[in-house]
Amino acid sequence: MATKRRQAAQQASQVSAEQPEATPRRRGPRAGTENAKRGGMAVREKYGHDFFAKIGAMGGKKVRERRGPDFYADIGRRGGQRTRETLGVEHYERIGRMGGLRQRKRERQNDAT
Repeated sequence: MATKRRQAAQQASQVSAEQPEATPRRRGPRAGTENAKRGGMAVREKYGHDFFAKIGAMGGKKVRERRGPDFYADIGRRGGQRTRETLGVEHYERIGRMGGLRQRKRERQNDAT
């Protein structure tokens, strides 16, 4: 009996490998719809903010343990290179000026008080 089941399972896997499904089956509502938002709200109410903060911290600890501090330096460097490629050097000049303007504004406010 078990042999017949194995043969049937093998035949089914061969057929599915030869003819992939046209569209993969999805579970749940389409992302971005009102129903999807309701589902997310229900999960949030069920578990609460602290639960998600806790599992996020656990994930961060695992990455730190597995990858080490060099990983963070590497991804930061890649992000900076990508930003420079897409936005250009002018982006850094602009945000540098904005930071300088904010600092001068704070200094003026401190001098006035």
